[in-house]
Amino acid sequence: MTTSSAPAEPTLLRLARRIQALAQNGLTYTEGVYDRERYTELLELAAELMALQSDTPVPVIRDLFLRQTGYATPKVDVRAAVFQADQVLLVQEDEDGLWTLPGGWADVNDAPSHAVRREVFEEAGLQVRVTKLAMVLDRSLHPHQPPFPFHVYKLFFLCEPTGGTLRPGTGIRQAGFFPRAGLPPLSLTRVLPEQIHRLFEHAANPALPTDFD
Repeated sequence: MTTSSAPAEPTLLRLARRIQALAQNGLTYTEGVYDRERYTELLELAAELMALQSDTPVPVIRDLFLRQTGYATPKVDVRAAVFQADQVLLVQEDEDGLWTLPGGWADVNDAPSHAVRREVFEEAGLQVRVTKLAMVLDRSLHPHQPPFPFHVYKLFFLCEPTGGTLRPGTGIRQAGFFPRAGLPPLSLTRVLPEQIHRLFEHAANPALPTDFD
């Protein structure tokens, strides 16, 4: 099954992100002084466009862009759907006080399954076994809020607990299991209700194919 491919983000934001990627790639490979000036101007234009779509000042976005080096590629966010007795594990983030599936950015030299196991242990204290890659989603095609300055792929894994003790980790206020009909307020920048509901369907029917954009 594939998911909807309709853009969920403002067109201007998508254009700004594309301009930033082109500028970053140009600054990575060009050796000409004139070209570097033009690519730097494009980077500034991307920062101005993106600032129009958010409450973040241009200098902050510019600095964020300037810290990016090498060929621009999507970032990878891994999320764990840990099920126990028809309930899913959620953690409450210190940052916004809202709940999400355990997860975060995949680190360099981490296999995806190792990254998601590490995130569950660090955020909730549980050791898990990864059983399935359930969904591979393009964040920009789904109504996450607020928009993010970079292109992100989101990988959702089904997991089952194998050990450890449930407890909140660094940056986490609480951790607990919740039924499908009793989800707490979610951090929509990290996960959407419909994504969690779909993961419940995958847990109930492991033979479902991986969803992807």
